[in-house]
Amino acid sequence: LMSPESSVSVSAHNAAIGLTKAPSSTGPWDKFYFGPDVSTLQERLFVSEENIDGFLDTVLCPSSCSQPALESQPLIETLDFTEDRIQIRLK
Repeated sequence: LMSPESSVSVSAHNAAIGLTKAPSSTGPWDKFYFGPDVSTLQERLFVSEENIDGFLDTVLCPSSCSQPALESQPLIETLDFTEDRIQIRLK
C-alpha cells in the first residue's frame, strides 16, 4: 500500500477508506480483511467474475451435486465494474 495516497472519509452514516496500491503490486485485489484487531478480522471479497463464480459454486451446488446439476448452473459474467456500478450478464 502507498500510505500517503490512502484516504479516509467519514460521515454520519458511512465511512470510506481509499487504498492505493504500491507500484510493485500488480493485478486486481481478490479480497480484504477488516476488523477492530487482528483476532477478529472478517474476510470480504471484491466483486469479480472469479469471486462470483466461486460464490455460486458454493451456494447453488454443494459438494453432493450431480454432473447434470452442474451443467444446468447459471453462468454469471462480469462485463464491467466501476466505483458507481457493476454490470453482469446471467446466462
